Parts: sequence; C-alpha cells; structure tokens
Amino acid sequence: MLAAATLAWQVQGWRCERLLAESEQLQAQQRVEQAEVLHAQLRREQEQRLGLEARLSDSESRHFQELTDAQRHQARLRDRLATADLRLSVLVERDTACTPVPAATGAGGVDHGAVRARLDPAHARRIIAITDDGDRGLIALRACQAYIRALAP
Repeated sequence: MLAAATLAWQVQGWRCERLLAESEQLQAQQRVEQAEVLHAQLRREQEQRLGLEARLSDSESRHFQELTDAQRHQARLRDRLATADLRLSVLVERDTACTPVPAATGAGGVDHGAVRARLDPAHARRIIAITDDGDRGLIALRACQAYIRALAP
C-alpha cells in the first residue's frame, strides 16, 4: 500500500508538473501575442506621427513662404513710396450741391471724373505698415488654422 501511495504521489507530481508547464507555455504565448499587438499599434502610431510631422512641415514651409512673399511685397511697396515712384491717393467724394458744374464740357468727355487726393508720404508709410501688420496677422491665422486642421482626426 505504501508503494501504491508513493506511485500515486509520483504520478500526481508528474501531472502537476505537466499542467504547470502547459500553463506557463500558454502564458508565454499570450505575452508574445500581446507584445505583437502592442508592437503593431506602436508602429501605426509612429507612422501617423511621421505623417503628421510631414504635413506640419509642409504647412510650416508654406507659411514661411507666404510670410516671406508678403514681406518682400511690402518692402518693394515701401521702396516705391520712398523713391516717389508710387504715390498713394484716395477718392474724394464730391458734394454735387457745392461743386459748380462747368459751363462748357471739354473735348475729354462729359464725365467730370473722380477727384483724387494724394496722401502725404508719411501717412502712406503708416498705412503700408498697418497693412503689413494685417497681412502678417492673416498669414499667421491661416497657419494656425492649418495646424489645427492637421491635428484634427
């Protein structure tokens, strides 16, 4: 009976060892599968990040080019104003009740034409500076909107 109990004990030990080995093998397989899933997810996220970085880089280069073009245009405009190559003027509205109508029309036409007043160069420079600031603000706004659109899913 002692031999039968020892044999049963031995068989039970082998069975437990086999069950433990199978359990460990199953857990190892599950860990490998989880690692593969996490690795695939990480790869997808890296690809998304690289795509986003490429889009943001393109957006940034477009923004920089727009800003450079606007600055070049404003500098050209300021130079033309400084050299008297260009003069800014504004339309002046005529009050027909106060403006006398000429007795005879000239050969140029019946229309009296629009009256324009030239702006002082200092005022023109201030107006150009204001429009330059406005252009920069609009370009920055477009860049921010493009950035937000790129981040949105």
